Amino acid sequence: MTDTQGLIDDMYRLGDPIADTKAPTDVPIEQRWTQAKFDNKLVNPSNRRKLSVIIVGTGLAGASAAATMGQAGYNVKAFCYQDSPRRAHSIAAQGGINAAKNYNDDGDSVYRLFYDTVKGGDYRSREDNVYRLAEVSTNIIDQCVAQGVPFARDYGGLLDNRSFGGVQVARTFYARGQTGQQLLIGAYQAMERQVAAGSVKEYTRHEMLELIVVDGKARGIVARDMVTGEIETHVADVVVLASGGYGNVFFLSTNAMGCNVTATWRAHRKGAYFANPCYTQIHPTCIPVSGDHQSKLTLMSESLRNDGRIWVPKRKEDCAKDPRDIPEEDRDYYLERIYPAFGNLVPRDIASRQAKYVCDEGRGVGPMVGDFRRGVYLDFSDAISRMGEAAVKAKYGNLFDMYARITGENPYQTPMRIYPAVHYTMGGLWVDYDLETSIPGLYAVGEANFSDHGANRLGASSLMQCLADGYFVLPNTIRDFLAEGPFEEISEDHPAVVEARQSVELRIDKLLSINGERSVDSFHKELGHIMWEYCGMERTEEGLRKAIDLIRSLREEFWRNVRVLGSANTLNQSLEKAGRVADFLELGELMCIDALHRRESCGGHFRAESQTEDGEALRHDDQFLYVGAWEFAGEASGGPGAPVLHKEHLVYKSIELKQRSYK
Repeated sequence: MTDTQGLIDDMYRLGDPIADTKAPTDVPIEQRWTQAKFDNKLVNPSNRRKLSVIIVGTGLAGASAAATMGQAGYNVKAFCYQDSPRRAHSIAAQGGINAAKNYNDDGDSVYRLFYDTVKGGDYRSREDNVYRLAEVSTNIIDQCVAQGVPFARDYGGLLDNRSFGGVQVARTFYARGQTGQQLLIGAYQAMERQVAAGSVKEYTRHEMLELIVVDGKARGIVARDMVTGEIETHVADVVVLASGGYGNVFFLSTNAMGCNVTATWRAHRKGAYFANPCYTQIHPTCIPVSGDHQSKLTLMSESLRNDGRIWVPKRKEDCAKDPRDIPEEDRDYYLERIYPAFGNLVPRDIASRQAKYVCDEGRGVGPMVGDFRRGVYLDFSDAISRMGEAAVKAKYGNLFDMYARITGENPYQTPMRIYPAVHYTMGGLWVDYDLETSIPGLYAVGEANFSDHGANRLGASSLMQCLADGYFVLPNTIRDFLAEGPFEEISEDHPAVVEARQSVELRIDKLLSINGERSVDSFHKELGHIMWEYCGMERTEEGLRKAIDLIRSLREEFWRNVRVLGSANTLNQSLEKAGRVADFLELGELMCIDALHRRESCGGHFRAESQTEDGEALRHDDQFLYVGAWEFAGEASGGPGAPVLHKEHLVYKSIELKQRSYK
């Protein structure tokens, strides 16, 4: 068969269907996690000391997993590319963490959190995993309070709650606008306790560049010491990837600039399926782009939508005015108008899309960027009148201060300006109920897996998933694999280890030898522009096909004309970025292929060809009720070969499938 025979859309091939076989489906959904924990094999304490675990990433998912596995007695190696785990990007999740505690007695429950998460994800997540997430959420808060996380309290001293988008109850626990940071400090302290005890060994300033697979099982990683440039091999009995998401494929995103896809992409190239790569979340509450000089965007917590009201002028000619000079009758509170039941607390995808629409109409505010004013107002004047400035400052003061420092504007006096930006990725490595990938012995947790969020994550659910995976789920599922130990010892001269190390060294040598004329950042910026224009908030078949051609051409030029400064055996940030952008160039193509094949509007992924009469997203459950898990098909001329699509069909028995409505 020739290379083009059997291709679908000239882009990909269809593989065998897959399924999650780990969830115990013979019992009711509310009993499955309890049954799974009982069914999973145990590892007695003396045997745990003989077993080793590598964890890549020390954000909330990785640090909590390392702390829990170390506490259990396993030998853990924890890797991060930052100079301290406290600098993980988890700190950027500022607004809060969901849990079905129902402290407000407003009708919340485990089932309602389960329902809201499945509905918010537009019915593209797995029921079993989401129910477990909702069930475990109640334990997370108790764990974190015991660690000393300073959650906000009400007047009586009880834990306080606020609402987030997509729900009608208050279930979000928070620590001012610093929730992610405070939770990370809690997980970091728990991990450092195990470092002191000797069960966890910490490797900072180390970047994973390859996965070691021996006889079909993950047995270690190849990492580069980012200070000395030394290439190191580390072997273990099992590998856990907790390396976060890939939003920086868009260049401009709310992610920290070091966030990348390399750990999960290297695993994908070794056989781990990559699920739903086109599922990226556009966050509606970000400081708008101000010009071509920017290298990242800043997230303003979604918690601001609790008390801030979103509006734009009704008339285009008012857009350049001082907002305080625009009378109430000339303001369009468009979310409150279109979605009266939820108002400013509609889910993120809906809020983002509506902001884009009003700006495309010419009613955006703020400075002109290109041909548009890309901003809408987030106005706290009503809240300040109702609560007083001191109360607003107590709830959101650090966010207001951050906005003022970045924009030079006082948000207590004039409305904030916000606009959607790439924030989170719902796609990631495919995992089963045990969080194990398609490579035995390789697990993925937190944002690194394809997650429990379907096609759109509800606000305050990322922290919930990361800590659920790290503290409660992974430690109970990974032991089922580790119970098969002790495993064969793998030496550094094992052929698979040598091959993985050599592949890293050859790749580094190639990047340094090209000596072209373009900087790494110029390629990254061009890729990001392609991704945002054609695979961002709105997509078309024509645009996605154009994007794939553009990315392929850009990748070819990258490997011919990139200029990577410095040498391999020293600190070299140009080399670090080059490796990451090379992986983004491959991932970007797969994202566009995934978006092209999914001819429906779903969650935050709006296909212009698939919409209702009033312009809302239109799903096609008869055709796309599945997780799209992509298999790497090896190298072809100029890049990866045609990927293979494996479909995991989704079955809904506990929740009725229906078109989302927040009106």
